[in-house]
Amino acid sequence: MISAPLYNAAGERNGDMELPEKVFAISGDQDVVYQVAVAVESQSRPVIAHTKTRAEVRGGGRKPWKQKGTGRARHGSIRSPLWVGGGVTFGPRSTRNFVKHVNKPMKNKAMRMVLSDRATNQKILILETLELPQIKTSAIAGLLQKLKVNDHTVLIAANVSGNLVKSSRNIPNVFATRADQLSILDVLSHEYVVLTKEALKILETRLAS
Repeated sequence: MISAPLYNAAGERNGDMELPEKVFAISGDQDVVYQVAVAVESQSRPVIAHTKTRAEVRGGGRKPWKQKGTGRARHGSIRSPLWVGGGVTFGPRSTRNFVKHVNKPMKNKAMRMVLSDRATNQKILILETLELPQIKTSAIAGLLQKLKVNDHTVLIAANVSGNLVKSSRNIPNVFATRADQLSILDVLSHEYVVLTKEALKILETRLAS
């Protein structure tokens, strides 16, 4: 049986809560996790580098000198790739596509594996609720201190309010997200996973297949 400590909103422990084994008791496969993580990263990779071809570089419409009689090599344009300031042959283009695709069952399997790893290493904590009436970074910092987790923590709730996002983003390496938007990179990049009971239900439904 896999379980995690249960805390109330004040950070006081209320016993343990059993975790669904179909989500938190899956054996790991590094290859699957790696492929899914690379695919997710590729979707957000910015394509910035862009070079112009000979046809796109401004100028070069006039032949620099006549074909014969000068003793110099023949050229038809000063924008040839052979010239400084000319077009670039086979250079990087902004139309490149780095997106890698993995199917949904594979994504869910990888997510279950990383969550199972956190559960096995006792890095998952459950909260009754996680609501903030006002923006207050000290409230989140105090809660994390009571939970005895470090700053590398992802907070998962069913509905993430603006107060929670703004209160947590001032703490380095602490990230708040909704259960239905949780990415495998969010779990891999944080040591601890703190989620509410409602978020746990959403994850169980989302990762069932």
